[in-house]
Amino acid sequence: MDKAIYDRQFWKFSAYGFLKNLRFFDPFIVLFFLDTGLNFLEIGLLISFREIVVNVFELPSGIIADSFGRRKSMLLSFCAYILSFLIFFFFRLFITHLAAMFFFGIGEAFRSGTHKAMILEYLRRKNILNMKIHYYGHTRSWSQMGSAVSAVLAGFIVFFSPGYRYVFLFSIVPYIAELLLISSYPEYLDFSSGTGELEEPEKIHFKKRIKNTLSELISMMREKATRRALIQSSTFDAVFRSIKDYLQPVLLALVVGLPVLLNYREDEKLSILSAFVYFILYLSTSFASKSSGSFAKRFTSNERGLNFSFAFGIVLILAIGFFLYSGLNYFPVFFFILFYVLQNIRRPIVIGLLSTRIPASAMASGLSVESQAKTLLVTIIAPILGSIMDTLGLGVTFIIIAGVLAIFYPLIRLREDIRS
Repeated sequence: MDKAIYDRQFWKFSAYGFLKNLRFFDPFIVLFFLDTGLNFLEIGLLISFREIVVNVFELPSGIIADSFGRRKSMLLSFCAYILSFLIFFFFRLFITHLAAMFFFGIGEAFRSGTHKAMILEYLRRKNILNMKIHYYGHTRSWSQMGSAVSAVLAGFIVFFSPGYRYVFLFSIVPYIAELLLISSYPEYLDFSSGTGELEEPEKIHFKKRIKNTLSELISMMREKATRRALIQSSTFDAVFRSIKDYLQPVLLALVVGLPVLLNYREDEKLSILSAFVYFILYLSTSFASKSSGSFAKRFTSNERGLNFSFAFGIVLILAIGFFLYSGLNYFPVFFFILFYVLQNIRRPIVIGLLSTRIPASAMASGLSVESQAKTLLVTIIAPILGSIMDTLGLGVTFIIIAGVLAIFYPLIRLREDIRS
C-alpha cells in the first residue's frame, strides 16, 4: 500500500480498531457464564437476546448515524458498552446478565457499520476508493493485533484475579480511551454528500435527510446481486459469531488432561493456555486481515473469492466437529484458529464488494442492513445450537452445522461473472 496513505487519520482508524478489541472478556465469556451456573441453552438465550436488541436498533441506528452524525452514534455506542461492563462486573444473576446484554446490544447496533462508513467516506474524499480492500484490511489487522494483546492481558487478569468478572472491569479503560479518540475525528466524516462537499447539517431538514437515506436504501435492496451478497455475508458471519466462543470449553477440556503446569489450579492453567492460544489466534487473524487484498487478487472477482472461502469454511466446521466427536481435542483448536483466520480474510473483501453497491450517503444504513440480517440469524441459531449441544455434545452440533450450510450453499452462491 502507498506510504502516503499512512497519514494521521489512518493511524486513528487503526488505533480505534486496536482499542475496540481490547475486550479482555472475549477469551473467557462462555466460561464466565458457566461459572455463574448457566448451561449452554441459557448461554444461547443470552446471545439470542443480545442479537434481538441489535436487530431492533440496527437499522434505526444506521439511519440516525447517516442523518445526525456518525461520531455521535459512535460515542453513544461506547457509553452503552461501558454501562454493560459495569453491570456484568457488579451483578451475577441471569436477569442482570440480560440487562448487560441489552446495553451491549445497543453498543453493537450504534457501532456496527458506522465506523466502516467513516473509513469509506474518508477514502472517497481522498479519491482512493480503489484501495478500499487493502486499506480496510490494514486497519482491521490492528483490530486483530489488539485482540492478540488483549488475550495475553486477559490471561494475566484471570490468573491474578479472584474471578472471571474482573475482565469486564478492566475492559472499561480502553473504551474510555475510545471516547476521546472518536471525539478527535474530523467533523466531515459525520456525513456524506454526492458532491464531495459537506453540507451544513443544520441547514438540511431532518425529514429530508431521512427520506433521502431511506430512498437510496430501498433502491439498493432491489438489486438481486446486492441482496445475495448481503445474505451470504450475513450467513457466514452469523455462523461464525454463534460458534466462535465455543473454543473456550474445548480449551477447558484440554486443560483437564494437560500434562504440564501440575502445580497450578485448573483455572490458572486455563488462563495460561487461553492466553497462549488466543494470542496465536489473533496474531494469525491480524496477518490474515492485512493479506486480504492479496488473497482477493488471486481470484478473477471478489465474488469468486467469497464463494471459495465460504465453501472452505464448511470444511473447517466439519473438521472441528469430527475431531471433537473423536475426542481429539488438540486438532479442533487448530481448525478453530483457521476458521478465525478465514473470517478475517473474508471480511475486508465483503466490505469492498458492498461498498461498490451501496450509495455513499447511505453507507452506514446499508452496512447496518447486512449487520441486521446477521444478528437476526444469530438470534435464531444461538439457542438452537445451545440446546443441541446440551443434548448431543459439541462434536455432533458442529457436524450438523456443516451439513446445513452445505445444503444451503448453492442457494447463496454469488455469480462469479461480475468483476468487482
